Amino acid sequence: MHSLKDMTIVVTGAAGGIGHAIVRRLTEQGARLVLTDKDAVRLSALNASLGNKHYEFAADISSCNGRVSLLSYCSGLMHPPQMLINVAGINQFAKIADYSDDDIMRMVTINLTSQIALCRDFISLLNTQPSAVIINVGSILGSIGMPGYSVYCASKFGLRGFSEALNRELMDSRTRVRYFAPRATQTALNDVRVNQMNKALGNAMDSPEKVADALIAFIKKDIVSTYLGWPEKLFVRINSLLPALVDKSFRKQLPIIKRYL
Repeated sequence: MHSLKDMTIVVTGAAGGIGHAIVRRLTEQGARLVLTDKDAVRLSALNASLGNKHYEFAADISSCNGRVSLLSYCSGLMHPPQMLINVAGINQFAKIADYSDDDIMRMVTINLTSQIALCRDFISLLNTQPSAVIINVGSILGSIGMPGYSVYCASKFGLRGFSEALNRELMDSRTRVRYFAPRATQTALNDVRVNQMNKALGNAMDSPEKVADALIAFIKKDIVSTYLGWPEKLFVRINSLLPALVDKSFRKQLPIIKRYL
């Protein structure tokens, strides 16, 4: 895929930090976007800042009604979508004992269940195109379990596994499923404690713009998945082959991590 010009792309979580940066980069590439987010005010402001050149549709994709209404809207477009980029997500840095049942359900619903359902709903529409792509935005923590992120990791591990399995399931169709995993990013999803902890641990944090640039480069490559950052992508490989080595690393870091939990 060499050009995004005039391609219709649905972006969920468009008004968020990473979503906002991705939308701007896609606009620069000449893509035709369907911006969706549950925050209608921020969504409209984003579209206005881009010259109101895109479609916008406020919807809560964590609800069945939100997903159905979004699909219906996209089905009625003159140029139906050829790509769905699932950016919407939440994060929480906390000990497992501090999670309520509602906290757990909300995290898993927004980060995993709603993504699965949205992919299911959009496949038939995407398959009407000569070729189509679903890109699920996960996380490095979808491959490395980190203290303080147990529930977040569970949701992102699930999204990674789902993306891999669905891509294989759709190998004989017109739609591919790809997985994009950023590392820690400077957005409002990370509070002051997280920023301070990453600094104390020596962990790099990327700007949303850097993540967006990497996503554009990923879209244009013929690869199924990618992981951002060094040494994070190395740790992904080590964790899959020799997890005990990563255990030792986290054991050393645990006092620092717990200082901020």
